[in-house]
Amino acid sequence: MEAPETGVLLMALAPNMVAPGLNLDDTEGLPELEVSVEEPMQFPDGAEVIDDGAGGAIVQALMAEQAGLPSQEELIPFDANLAEFLDDGTLGALSSELRALYEEDLESRSEWEDAYVKGLDLLGLKTEERSTPFEGASGITHPMISESVTQFQAQAYKELLPAGGPVRTGVLGAKTPEREQQATRVKDFMNYQITEVMEEYDPDMDQMLFYLPLSGSTFKKIYFDPTKQRAVSKFIPAQDLVVPYSASDLQTANRVTHVLRMDENDVRKMQVMGMYRDVDLQSSSDLDEDPVKQKVNELEGLSKNYSEDVLTILEIHADLDVEGFEDMDPETGEPTGVKMPYIVTLDDSSGQILALRRNYASDDPLSRKRQFFVHYKFTPGLGFYGFGLIHMIGGLGRAATSILRQLIDAGTLANLPAGFKARGVRVRNNDEPLQPGEFRDIDAPGGSIRDAIVPLPYKEPSATLAQLLGGIVSDGRRFIALADQQMSDMNQETPVGTTVAMLERGMKVMSAIHKRMHYAQKAEFRLLARIFAENLPPMYPYEVAGAPAQVKSQDFDARVDVLPVSDPNIFSMSQRVTLAQTQLQLAQSNPQMHNLHAAYRRMYQALEVQNIDEILPPAPPPPPPQDPAVENGAILNGQSPSPFPQQDHDAHIQSHLALLELSVLQTAPPVLAALFSHIMQHVGMKAREMVDGEIQALNEENNTGQQEQQTQMQQVQLLLQSGAIDPASAQQMQQQIQMQAPAPMQSQFDPDQIEARVAQIEAELIKEITPLMTYKGADQDGDPLVDIRKQELSIKEMEAQHKLAIDQAKLELEGMKIEQRAVTDSARLELQEQIADERSDVNRERIDVQRQAMAQQNNPN
Repeated sequence: MEAPETGVLLMALAPNMVAPGLNLDDTEGLPELEVSVEEPMQFPDGAEVIDDGAGGAIVQALMAEQAGLPSQEELIPFDANLAEFLDDGTLGALSSELRALYEEDLESRSEWEDAYVKGLDLLGLKTEERSTPFEGASGITHPMISESVTQFQAQAYKELLPAGGPVRTGVLGAKTPEREQQATRVKDFMNYQITEVMEEYDPDMDQMLFYLPLSGSTFKKIYFDPTKQRAVSKFIPAQDLVVPYSASDLQTANRVTHVLRMDENDVRKMQVMGMYRDVDLQSSSDLDEDPVKQKVNELEGLSKNYSEDVLTILEIHADLDVEGFEDMDPETGEPTGVKMPYIVTLDDSSGQILALRRNYASDDPLSRKRQFFVHYKFTPGLGFYGFGLIHMIGGLGRAATSILRQLIDAGTLANLPAGFKARGVRVRNNDEPLQPGEFRDIDAPGGSIRDAIVPLPYKEPSATLAQLLGGIVSDGRRFIALADQQMSDMNQETPVGTTVAMLERGMKVMSAIHKRMHYAQKAEFRLLARIFAENLPPMYPYEVAGAPAQVKSQDFDARVDVLPVSDPNIFSMSQRVTLAQTQLQLAQSNPQMHNLHAAYRRMYQALEVQNIDEILPPAPPPPPPQDPAVENGAILNGQSPSPFPQQDHDAHIQSHLALLELSVLQTAPPVLAALFSHIMQHVGMKAREMVDGEIQALNEENNTGQQEQQTQMQQVQLLLQSGAIDPASAQQMQQQIQMQAPAPMQSQFDPDQIEARVAQIEAELIKEITPLMTYKGADQDGDPLVDIRKQELSIKEMEAQHKLAIDQAKLELEGMKIEQRAVTDSARLELQEQIADERSDVNRERIDVQRQAMAQQNNPN
């Protein structure tokens, strides 16, 4: 059903539904829309009634808007199945085109499939029955490939899917308590979904990690399943995802085909839910048409079962130019010819298109393709698909299998010798090979038994072949060798450089593979986060701490980055423990420069110890700020307390200077030095806080001046827009405002300038308090009370001078403000007078023009 562009045809139910005065002639080429009309319709521009010969009529109106009909966007929802609105001819042509392209894509990777199928035999899952070179010869396969696959799968499975969940989060930008709480909620929800709700995630990840080192490429499909009403992350083998020959990655591929084998009942569920078109389909008679699937079934010992109702569904993600839904130019309203991303679902057997949906967001002006697939690569290949162990060491596996079979066969023949025995000179069954332990009759003349029995000259298994086999296996295992095998000879006495070098040598290949998997898993989690945000209910299914459950709709935004728990640089527990042990060894060698508590905690974390706080208490918090009396006591006790910002540094300095009256300081130079050091720290902090205050004041002045200048500029723009002044006058006034305005102050000061200003203030403060930093004991002349009083007077005088300097600075600042305000007011008055004069000139010219017009009307001649 299509909405017309230049007109509309209404299929009425009866002739009495025709509106009078219908007179539009041209009806050819307009689309038809079936509607029910109960009363005559009025068409402002008229219309024409055409008898359809079946008791009804065709009513043609000029425009759909004039007929009161909705547009195409209103009739068809953006996420609707567009296949429901296209005719069979359009769908058939689209199906034929896509199936032909799929066949071409499938044919382009036939050699890759052949190599993959042959390589699967190297797993040795099925014993080969051999009759050459003799019946019952060894059919064993060397387990080098299967051993490497199993080791990789076991280790990667533990790292990528830990028991606590595979997701961690990070805050993008400034970290605040609110954002950190949001990141925690997102992490907990995603781990809950993956480990508890998404039942297929764990087994699919386990199976995928077994396929990955074999084929070199595996895929995950992340989508919202309408039948399960939850997110799904489904493992897709490499043979079930087909891309064009020219594709280099999933993001830039113009066509990606996912081959689905669905139960007929599942397809029917999708049809009932409205996700697929309700058309008749037939189950496929050949379940294992794919050669890779055939080989897998053969290795598993499975056979075809024709009783199952299985449909082969092709889900094609492609860029298409669909007739009736073309990309339109917003200015001309004509099709641009640009292909848009779509998802086409069709049945492979019948070619019926079941669904056609847009694959881009409705609010995306660029119509970018939405991604549903994630590509996991073992090692990067020469094209789209990666290389696995079959490709990289498959030749070594075949050579190891061949040599192993030869050694076993040689041992069998040596342990069970065969030969000839005399009976005339004729050999019985001379055209058949001898079996181990078989003595065949021969026709020979009489003589000794030794002469009548001739064993064949079988050799023992060759030591050279055995040595060659060991070298081949060693080379193959070294390609995928893990660092675990190289850590056995290391201990705490091993130098740190040796440890790091051995780790680097043993982890090169595995580290690169692990980083690729970490990157792919990060892309998978981001797609999952998008599904959780768009399709799941906007509230958490459980209570969250410190926030309402409805906060979920706000949590999944760009402020939180979703990441895998795995470390891209560490891929095994032994490597993690070795690195932690090396860090602890370095920390223990020089504890003054290291945080031993953090080093021990990392060691326990590497060992995956639970409840570390029960073994290792948390690190002590930093000391809180102390009052001056407590600091004095600590100084007298031989300690060195630290000052804190935002303290009353003047009060602290006065309290510390009072200690100079104590006679005990005369015999304790270290205490006196600690006291002077602490006073200088207060001086430094006070100077820096004073500089910060000056910078803040300058920034406020700068902002005030800029705001006033912007206000004046806006007034000039308003006058220009109202026509009160011409552009030349406006430009002149703007230049005048810029000249009269004070120069903008520097809001971002150079660090060297800040440090220089801090040094100046420190010098002034030290100059003030240095005369007071002199020990005055009881042995000095004069009354001690008088000396104390003098010190108090000196401190008060210093405070008075400091306050006077501050007041003078304030007066100077106020004077500058008043001068600046006077200049600004004068400029504003001049500007207003100029504007008033120009308005008067404009009004005078308008009156003169009106008088001239009236004079011309009165005197036409």
